[in-house]
Parts: sequence; structure tokens; C-alpha cells
Amino acid sequence: MPSEDLERGRKNGGGGNGTSLAPYSVDTSEKHWTSWLVPMFVFANVAVFIVAMYVNNCPRNNIGFEGKCVARFLGRLSFQPLRENPLFGPSSSTLEKMGALEWDRVVHKHQGWRLVTCMWLHAGVIHLLANMLSLVFIGIRLEQQFGFVRVGIIYLLAGLGGSILSALFIQKNISVGASGALFGLLGAMLSELLTNWTIYSNKIAALLTLLVIIVINLAVGILPHVDNFAHIGGFLAGFLLGFVFLIRPQFGWVESRHLPPGARVKSKHKAYQYALWLISAVLLIVVFVLGLVMLFKGENGNDHCSWCHYLSCVPTSRWNCQR
Repeated sequence: MPSEDLERGRKNGGGGNGTSLAPYSVDTSEKHWTSWLVPMFVFANVAVFIVAMYVNNCPRNNIGFEGKCVARFLGRLSFQPLRENPLFGPSSSTLEKMGALEWDRVVHKHQGWRLVTCMWLHAGVIHLLANMLSLVFIGIRLEQQFGFVRVGIIYLLAGLGGSILSALFIQKNISVGASGALFGLLGAMLSELLTNWTIYSNKIAALLTLLVIIVINLAVGILPHVDNFAHIGGFLAGFLLGFVFLIRPQFGWVESRHLPPGARVKSKHKAYQYALWLISAVLLIVVFVLGLVMLFKGENGNDHCSWCHYLSCVPTSRWNCQR
């Protein structure tokens, strides 16, 4: 098995994440957007994976200690032996070369760009398919409702948040994948539901459905080789970003703008929405600055939280959690 964190290869939450997340209705007078950014993200991830396999060139670079290349009919694009990478993908050295997240290179070699590039790399075909299916189910719905700018910002910043937390707590292995960004979209869906609570119907059912999906996906993160810190960091960042970027006007506010002069017009947003916006914006700035400062100072998150490693892997008689 490769030394990178196959987190993202085992990212669960795939198709189920988007099939039942909208059992409620909202004011349909708002504009609906055509989704194009999410499909572009999918295309970019697939293209980067193909490039990674081309660079990997298993037939030429595989020494043979772990077995023969898989799907050799693909030639240069064939996969590493399954003993080395069971997810049908490149070697860990290729991922490292392409920009995987590695604490030592980020901190000591000043390669901070890896915090961003790692979210476009995937450990294998299985990993890529799971994440892209999740992105399609979750992302397209959000982009249709809120537009490409807001969803794009949430996706990228949540991915960055996941990378920062991952690098703070997992410092011996490399890590790749879009799971932090995907969990950010889930977190944004939750905060969007909470901040726009009054305009929804069937909101309790929607909240419970979303919470069950989030809990299940985070629970999967306690398995070995799954980088749950990227999941948690992305989720928390997305949760705060949702309060900032996915705020909706009060129900009926659009229609109230067309009332005759002198008529009482509703406020666009409720007071609690403004409060959540302000608190979340401040927390985002503080948390990102603090996380980046700690990271580039070479801090190890485990030194400040002795039990936090259990959030990413719980040891059992069937597996250990050495990283």
C-alpha cells in the first residue's frame, strides 16, 4: 500500500450525498443558475488524474517488488500493482511529485502551494469516482441555487481549510484528494439551512437527513488510511462560509419591493442572519490566520491536543493507526 493517506480514496459520501437532501421547498421567485463550474471542476480533476497516470508511467518505473502493473493494455497509463495501491492509481512518489500535501515540504521547503494542489490529485480511480460523484450530487444543486461565484469560493476555501488541519495533525504521510472541499459543501448546506430556517418547509426532515449523512461520512473517517482531519477541517470551514455566502432574503421580500410607495417593506434579512454572518466572518479570518501561522511555524497539532488523533483513526483489534 502506498505511503500516502488514502483518505480520499476511501471517501464515502459518494452518490448518497445528493439524492435526498432537498425534501423541503423555498421561495421559487429567486433566480436559478445554470451549473457549469461544478462540471468544470469534475473535468479538471479527471484531467489531472490522467496527467498523473501519464507521469507515473508504471511500465517503465515499476521495479516489480510489489508485482506487475495493472491493466497493462493501457500502456503508460496502467496502474501501480494492487499491493502498492489498491485504488487503481499512481505511486506515492508520483503524487508527491505532482503536488501532494506533505508537511515537511510545506513547512521546511516553503511549498505552501501544496495546500491547494493536493485537492486536485487523487490516489486512484476508485477514489476519483467516489469524490466526483459526490461533487456532482452536492455541487450542482448548490450552484443552481446560489451561482458559481459563491459555490466556487466555498469549495476552494473549504479545501484549503481541510488541507491546513490535515497538515497540522498528519505530518508523516502525504495526502491528496477533494474530500475537504466536498465536506465543505456539506457544511455549507447545513449552515444554509440553519441561517435561512424561516423560509423552508419540512425543515426538520431536511435537517435530520443532512445530519445523518454528515455523521455517517465523518464516522467513516475513523478507519485507517482515511484523513478525517481534512474532512473535519473542510466541513468546519464550509459551515462558517455557508453563513457568510449562502444567506437568503426573507420569504416574500422580493415581492414586497413592488409594493406602492409608503407601504411597509420587509427587511431583506433577519437580525439573527446578520449576527451569524458577522460571527462567522470573524471566526473564519481568525481560524485561517491562526492555522496558517501554526503550520508555517512547524507546530504539531497533536502536541496541543493529545486525544485529537482519535478523530481520524480509532485503533481496534483489526487495524492499527500508525501514520
